[in-house]
Amino acid sequence: MDFAKVSVEIRNQSGKDPARRSRAGGKLPAVLYGHKVPPLSLVLDPVALVHALDKERKRNTVFTLQVKNATNPEDVMAMIRDVQIDPMSRKPVHVDFIRVSMDEEVKVTVPLVLTGTPLGVIAGGNLHLSHHALPISAKPDAIPTKIELDVTALEIGDALHASDLKLPAGVRTTLEPKESVASVVAPHIEKVEETAAVPAEGAVPAEGAVPGAAPGAPGAAPAAGAKGAPGAAPAATAKAAPGAAPKKEEKKGK
Repeated sequence: MDFAKVSVEIRNQSGKDPARRSRAGGKLPAVLYGHKVPPLSLVLDPVALVHALDKERKRNTVFTLQVKNATNPEDVMAMIRDVQIDPMSRKPVHVDFIRVSMDEEVKVTVPLVLTGTPLGVIAGGNLHLSHHALPISAKPDAIPTKIELDVTALEIGDALHASDLKLPAGVRTTLEPKESVASVVAPHIEKVEETAAVPAEGAVPAEGAVPGAAPGAPGAAPAAGAKGAPGAAPAATAKAAPGAAPKKEEKKGK
């Protein structure tokens, strides 16, 4: 298996200020960790790093770092562990590499790609994907570019678990065997309940009105000042207000 080759230089000074000066000079600061070896501060060409990335493996690319050192030049197998990206320019500003060995497994994530249309989706269900990226463990030269999962046979209520995955030789997932990976669930239907109109709290219905009856409905009290319907009993004679003086009768003249 051919690995991407990138030339790197040892950075004699570490810290924020030297890293800032490296970026100002067009270089990308980096650090190499792993294998119980003291961390090594590096600088490299950011354009060369981007061009060396495998277009399918991307961050799972295995590099041969050609460390330029006047006293002890060496080639180091490494992978990217972390990348800091500038939020404005979207360019890398710092990279962490980790040493790897062809005889040791590394833990990475690879894209999980679903194939087929589930029977349950055709019947109206919804497909739910629990993991868009699958965590795996494999030796560097056995890392796949993706893992495919056929979901055609899934019906509503069915699920595929980590134990159902068909992984390439030398690859294992770090998920629990019973952990769900993809499932088809029934569609969610919201029920809208109709509620009867309820009088405002504290409101007193008009005298003679049926509680909850709409104005003008049978049993509802007539509005004030409204004329009675034909055949309706005349309204009772209004009583004088308490304390009002009685009206004197006028005497007819002789």
